[in-house]
Amino acid sequence: MKKILWIAVVAFVLGFTQTSCNYNALVTSEEEVNAAWGQVENVYQRRADLIPQLVNTVKGAANFEKSTFEAVTQARAAAASVKIDPSNMSAEDLAKFQEAQDQVGSSLNRLLVTVENYPELKANQNFVELQAQLEGTENRIAVERKKYNEVAQKYNTDRRQFPRILFAKLYGFKERPYFEAAAGAEQAPTVEFDFN
Repeated sequence: MKKILWIAVVAFVLGFTQTSCNYNALVTSEEEVNAAWGQVENVYQRRADLIPQLVNTVKGAANFEKSTFEAVTQARAAAASVKIDPSNMSAEDLAKFQEAQDQVGSSLNRLLVTVENYPELKANQNFVELQAQLEGTENRIAVERKKYNEVAQKYNTDRRQFPRILFAKLYGFKERPYFEAAAGAEQAPTVEFDFN
């Protein structure tokens, strides 16, 4: 009888230890994903904070088309309205977020292309500094998106491995989506030179 009791106690302790280790590993991995997502949001917010300064500098130095400024401002506002709960993020949520951020990037690119027609603006120290900060921020965005994808992959792998998949289903640990390349990114742009 004592032997059966000891076996039951040992089995219970081992089962409890296994359960808590698997659950805690999933919690740790999920928190890494949440932290990486926070960094993604931080760098996108940094870009959003630079936009009004950039627009005001350009407005003050050049007679731009009103539509260029409006496009940048509207894209920034639209991107700011897309909020995601990282603990309950779906692939559709991330796609909406990415699409809104791509619109901001696209409108900024149009603004910067237009600046090429204004040599005095390209010589403006404020503009040069803001452009450098924006370029640095775009690099940070790429780095943080990559880090997010890496920790999301680790988390998704952890939650699918046996026996953790049992605990993931039991405790509601959901799969996390990945950032993907923008549509059309797989094709190189066509560059044509006119030598006439």
